Amino acid sequence: MVLSEYNYLFVIGTFFAGLDAFNIGANDVANAWATAVGSQSISYLHAMMLAAVMEFSGAVGVGARVADTIRTKIVDTEQFADAPGLLMLGMVCAVTASAVYLTFATKVGLPVSTTHSIMGGVIGFGIAALGVNGIQWVEPGGGMKALNSGVVQVFLAWIIAPCLAGVFAATIFSITKFAVLLRRNPAMRGLFLVPVYFGVTASLIVMLLVWKGGSYEIALTDAQIPVVIVCVGLGWAALVATFFVPWLYRVVIREDWQLRWYHVLQGPFLLRRGDVPPPPEGYQGRVRDFYAGHATKEDVESQGAKDGSLTEPAQPPPRKSLVGPKPEGAWYAGPVLFWWFKFAVLRGVDQDIVGAQHDDGGLAGGNLDEMHARAARYDNRAEYLYTFLQVMTAATASFVHGANDVSNAIGPYATIFQVWNDGRLPAGDKASVPVWILVFGGGGIAIGLWTYGYRIMRNLGNKVTLHSPSRGFSMELGSAFTIIFATRMSLPVSTTQCITGATVGVGLCNGDWRAINWRMVAWIYAGWFITLPTAAILSGSLMAFVINAPRWGGQI
Repeated sequence: MVLSEYNYLFVIGTFFAGLDAFNIGANDVANAWATAVGSQSISYLHAMMLAAVMEFSGAVGVGARVADTIRTKIVDTEQFADAPGLLMLGMVCAVTASAVYLTFATKVGLPVSTTHSIMGGVIGFGIAALGVNGIQWVEPGGGMKALNSGVVQVFLAWIIAPCLAGVFAATIFSITKFAVLLRRNPAMRGLFLVPVYFGVTASLIVMLLVWKGGSYEIALTDAQIPVVIVCVGLGWAALVATFFVPWLYRVVIREDWQLRWYHVLQGPFLLRRGDVPPPPEGYQGRVRDFYAGHATKEDVESQGAKDGSLTEPAQPPPRKSLVGPKPEGAWYAGPVLFWWFKFAVLRGVDQDIVGAQHDDGGLAGGNLDEMHARAARYDNRAEYLYTFLQVMTAATASFVHGANDVSNAIGPYATIFQVWNDGRLPAGDKASVPVWILVFGGGGIAIGLWTYGYRIMRNLGNKVTLHSPSRGFSMELGSAFTIIFATRMSLPVSTTQCITGATVGVGLCNGDWRAINWRMVAWIYAGWFITLPTAAILSGSLMAFVINAPRWGGQI
C-alpha cells in the first residue's frame, strides 16, 4: 500500500539522497586517487575516467542488495512500528542533513567522513524523536562487538584508523626505500622486485574484495580463502614476471622508445630485440621527472629575496585545456552552444590538480616550497616502476568504495522507499534495495566525482607532503592493509582517515617532521571532529521543527 499522503516526503528524500550520493563521490574520490594524481602516476582526466567506471561498477555490481536501514545500528527501528511514517520522516531529515553538510564541506575543500555524516543525521533525528536514551551509544554485551557498533565507534576511528594506516604505510615505504630506492642501481633492483610487489598487491586486493567487497557471500570456506589469496598472488606475480618485466626492462633500462603498451604481449621475446636506434629529435622520453615543479634544497638555499620567499622552481609544461576559450557569437550559435556543452561535461575534469597542489593559498596551505624541499628525491626510473602498482591499488580502492559507501546514501533512501511503497517498516533491521536504487546511488557518486571531485583533490596530495609514485603506492597499500586488518578484527575505520594517516606516516619517513604540512593535517582532523555533531544538529533541528510544529485542529 503506497502512502500517497507522504508523496512529498518521498520526492524530497529522492532529491537529497541523490545530492548525498553526489557529494559522497565528490568528497571521497580523493581517498583513492589524490596520491596517484599528486605523484603524477596518472593524469587527473584518466584518473576520473577510471574512478567513475570503478565506483559505478562497485555500487551496481556488488553493492548491497540488502542494506541496513540504519547502517550503524544506532537507533532501534522497531520503536517506530506504530508510526512508520515517522521513521520515513526521520530518514528524510537524516539524508537531508548529511547532504547539506557534505555540500558545504566539499565546497570549501574539506575532506570528511561521509559515513560519520549520515550517522550524525540518524543520531539527530533519533534524539528528536526518541530522546537521548533512544540512541545506542554502545552495543550491549561488551567485547569487540560493542566497540564496532554504536556511536563510540566514531571516537575510536579518530585514533585507530590514522595510527594503524600510518604504521603500515611507513613500514611498506621503509622497506621500499632501503631495498630499492637507496641502492646503487635502484631501477634494476626495483625491476627484480616488481613481480613481488604485484603479487603481494594482488593478494591484498583479493582480501579486500573477499572481506569488504559488498554484500555478496563468497562460496569459500575459511580454510579455502587463504589458499585462493596465495594462489592469486603467485599467479599474478608469474604473469608479471613473464610478460610485464621484459617490457619494463626495455622501456626503463634500455630506453626503447619504439615500444608501445601492446608490445607487453610479446613477453620474453622482447629480450631478443636488437639495439635501440637513436630517438627522433624532440623526443621527451617515457619516464618523466616526477619531481618537476617541486622546490629543492638548492632552491631554498639560493633564494634571493630578503623577505625569505623562494625563487620560483621549474614548472611542468603548460597543460592544454579540454574546454578552451569561449567562441564569439550569440548564445544560440552552434559553436557557442557546443562550448557550453563541453563546459558542462568537462569543466570538472579540466583542472590542473598538480598545479593547484603547489598553491600556498586555500585551506591551511602553509609554505609548500619549503616543505617539499625537505623531502628526499629518488631515481625517476625507479619511481616509474611504481606508477602501475599505484593505479592498480587506486582502481581497486574505488571499486570497494563504490560497493560499500554507496549504502551511506541508499541505505536511508531504501528505507524511505520501502515505507512509502509498502506502508510498513522493513522486516527486521533490513531494507531490500532494488537495482534501480543502486544505479541511482552509483550514478550519483560517478557524477559527483567527475564534476566536483577536484574541490577535495586539489587540497590533498602534495599539500600534505611531497608525493612520488613510490610514496603514493606505499600510502595506498598501507591504507588498504589497514582496512583489511580492521575488517577482520572488527575495528571501526574510515577510508578518509586511513589515507590521511598513511600520508602522514610516509611523510615522516623523510626523517624531518617539517616535511609534513601539519596545519593541513590539523584542519582535516577538525573536519572529522565537527562532522557528526553538525549533521546531528541539522537533522535533529529539522526533525524537531516538523514533529512539534502547530497543526490545524491542534492546540497552540
